[in-house]
Amino acid sequence: MQVSMHNWMRAEPLETTIRRLAKYGYDSIEISYDSVELSPGAPGTKAVAQMLKDNGITCYGSISLMFTGRDLIHADPAVRASSVEYLKNCITMVKELDGQLMSIVPSEVGKVKAMASPEEEWQWAIDGLKEVHAHATKEGIRVALEPLNRFETNFLNRHDQALLLAEQVAPDVGVCLDVYHMNQEDANMFKAIENAGSKLYDLHVADNNRMACGQGALDWERLLNTCKKIGYDGSLTVEFVPPIDRTPANPYKNALAAADSTLTADQLKFIEDHGSGVLSEEFYSWLVEESIKTLRKYM
Repeated sequence: MQVSMHNWMRAEPLETTIRRLAKYGYDSIEISYDSVELSPGAPGTKAVAQMLKDNGITCYGSISLMFTGRDLIHADPAVRASSVEYLKNCITMVKELDGQLMSIVPSEVGKVKAMASPEEEWQWAIDGLKEVHAHATKEGIRVALEPLNRFETNFLNRHDQALLLAEQVAPDVGVCLDVYHMNQEDANMFKAIENAGSKLYDLHVADNNRMACGQGALDWERLLNTCKKIGYDGSLTVEFVPPIDRTPANPYKNALAAADSTLTADQLKFIEDHGSGVLSEEFYSWLVEESIKTLRKYM
């Protein structure tokens, strides 16, 4: 197993993120397409590839950032088509950065109201994902489907749903499970990991309160032993999203910071919709360090 981390949770120059991960002993990073190609000052894949090489960090893959207008089960065919193109672009970026995996949340994050019948939405997802998978196969990139909790999507919420959809797209499509979401939706997250078995391509990690690993109530020793039991050799991808506490009870007085100039309105909304906000460098770096300390302890 390796320890990776997403970069969508904090808006900053990508090189800053990569250097921080190298400092604390991370193996890899999962990079959002937006930060490489779309955000203000986005450096492009060639520059990012050099950053990774200079810091001894590899690209494990990417995760789709399903902002408004990115949705494989949208009622508007144009939205579905543009979402497929977005995912293809993400996959091409992963290929160019020598990554291996594209994890996909099929529907817009925060959309919890259906636009069509269950049968129509399921078929739209299959159709779009088949096209995405064909491109991924050409590029040599694996595809994994990620379920989220019911407050973030009304489509895929549990591991069994994701496994069924993956099976109906293609035999080599897997799943990306998230400890935070499994803790809410799956009856037994350890059993969910066992059920996924060889189809588990990525595992997102944060504690039950979505703080850094080790800052909540999850049994990390049992979790890592379960991963070893199924022979999981992929990434433990850190994805904490700390809540913003503006009350006098806040134990982290150094948590908040002003927005970085690279933060787009869509990115800020996405972070705020996840119950967080703009964090200080000191606080964020501490959470990065605490997460890998906990994971390395049980790996």
